[in-house]
Order: sequence, then C-alpha cells, then structure tokens
Amino acid sequence: MKMVVADLEGVFLPEIWINVAQKTGIEELKLTTRDISDYDVLMTRRLAILKENHLKIQDIQEVIATLDPLPGAEQALDWIRSRSQIIVLSDTFEEFAKPLMAKLGFPTLLCHSLTIDAQGNITNYNLRIGNQKKKAVQAFQGLNFHVIAFGDSYNDIAMIQAADQGFFFKPPETVVTDFPDIQVTRDYEELKAMLHGLLSP
Repeated sequence: MKMVVADLEGVFLPEIWINVAQKTGIEELKLTTRDISDYDVLMTRRLAILKENHLKIQDIQEVIATLDPLPGAEQALDWIRSRSQIIVLSDTFEEFAKPLMAKLGFPTLLCHSLTIDAQGNITNYNLRIGNQKKKAVQAFQGLNFHVIAFGDSYNDIAMIQAADQGFFFKPPETVVTDFPDIQVTRDYEELKAMLHGLLSP
C-alpha cells in the first residue's frame, strides 16, 4: 500500500516567514530552510528578531490571516487525495498553520508548536520530535507503507532520501545543485505526472 508525504510551505502554501518579513520590513526574516539548513540556527535567530522588534504572535497571525494557498494547490491536493493517502509533514507550528488548514480542506498535518506567554510573546519553539520528517517516513514504512515523499527545501532532504521514492517540488537552485541525484518537478502538472507514475500499480 502506498502513501504520499509532502512538505507544506513552498509546496501548498506561501512561505509564512517571508510574508511576515514583507509586512514588517525585516529583511532577515525572509531566510527560510531554503537558505539555512540548520533548523535550530534558523529558529533561534527568528525568535531573537521577534524579541528585538517586539513582535508578538498576534502580529504574525494577522499576516497569516491574509494568506491563501498557492494557485492550484487546493486542486493538486484534492487530486492526490483522490488517489492516495497523503500526510503533510512540516516544520511550521500549529499556531501558524491551523487557520490555513481550513483553506486546504484540512489535510492531516504533523508539525511543531510554540511556547507563548500571557502577553503574546513567542518565547520558545517545541519540536514534536527531532528530525520528525524522516522519522515519520520510517514509522509509516514500519507499518508496511510504500512511502513517496516530496518537498522543496533542505529540511526535506532526509525525508526524501528515507522514502521509498522521493523528489523535489519547485526547489531553489541551490538545493538542486547540492542534491543533483534527486529528481525535480517544477509545477503542479509535473507533480501530478510524477505521482501518476509512482502511484500506478
């Protein structure tokens, strides 16, 4: 039995932190896992920037409320769900993603959470489990699933490599250059064509 696992931001949703950066004018918040492969380094810096600029969870959620899925994302997700089980594996946070899941028809999402104080300050981030994308793939394989994985960033590499079959979806060229052995799809039509072949008996 086959199962699809996929990243969220950059695949079905716009990058939340990039949109926060655009709204606040803080250029450094544009950095994502497409740019920095060490997630702890990235998140520690993000939290420091939020503190320095007195930004609270409410400020980020206001930006999130204005976001919609990427054009064609809902249709692509529905196409996949009509052919396979799909689990979204993301390094985002429940407090960010929850309102956006409704716009995608509530796919199953495994992600992390934030520690937020009474004033709305984000004081820490809580990984559900370290290297969760790879471990989720391995857990599904342990349940006798054949896992097909795709994503766009450095933090998707372990998931893609652990899967029975894996590929990139619209990655930046730096990621493609660093991992030339991983196949690439550039849009939803290419994604569906790839999955059609991989999901066929």
